[in-house]
Amino acid sequence: TRASRVYVPHVDIYSAGDDIIILADMPGVAEKDIDIMLDKDVLTINGYISDPVLPEGYELAHGEYGIGDYQRSFTLPDEVDRNNVEASLSNGVLTVTLPKAPEAQARKITVKTA
Repeated sequence: TRASRVYVPHVDIYSAGDDIIILADMPGVAEKDIDIMLDKDVLTINGYISDPVLPEGYELAHGEYGIGDYQRSFTLPDEVDRNNVEASLSNGVLTVTLPKAPEAQARKITVKTA
């Protein structure tokens, strides 16, 4: 347990072909400080912020950006393939890729003549 503020990161959720994509804004979080857990139908994202790093010789005179950790949970639909979830972090944006299970993916049905 950490004694710090906890923020809910802003997210965008997209359906992209055979995947569901979650983009979460988590500025200041390093890749090693992200914890993503999938327990049954609940995906929980935690991002931990260490103390802000200021340039050497500087001290903060005025700050408007709140420092704290991030946490957000999502209940996943049955169509998500829970064994192949992937995540990456780039420029403070966490991307979680939730592939759809093969049985939930769109497919073309062939019509046969009788």
